[in-house]
Amino acid sequence: MRLKRQCDRTACNAGAVATLTFVQSEGTAVVGPLATHAEPHTYDLCAVHAARLTVPRGWTVVRLAVEEQQPQPSDDDLLALADAVREAGRVSSPSAVADVRRVAGDEGQSGPARPALRLV
Repeated sequence: MRLKRQCDRTACNAGAVATLTFVQSEGTAVVGPLATHAEPHTYDLCAVHAARLTVPRGWTVVRLAVEEQQPQPSDDDLLALADAVREAGRVSSPSAVADVRRVAGDEGQSGPARPALRLV
């Protein structure tokens, strides 16, 4: 089941139909169709908030055509999801895990996994 994304404006419970993104260094804001998935540094907006958007003085707003309804998943989306599930099933098999450990040099080590590097 696909969850409906909501408007990111405070206290707004309406469904999102547009995505706002901006380039601060250029003073440009873009309001366009709802992105296929939520991204950091973007904001999902309902039709009312997308239409009423104002920007700081001197900024430019680019408005792209926005559909009033959320896009439905396409056949390509469903096939990509099925492929991802199949791939995850392959990786989680015991032999695949052993292969990954052997390549990583963790063969025979027990205990907690080493923490991943965190890039800031």
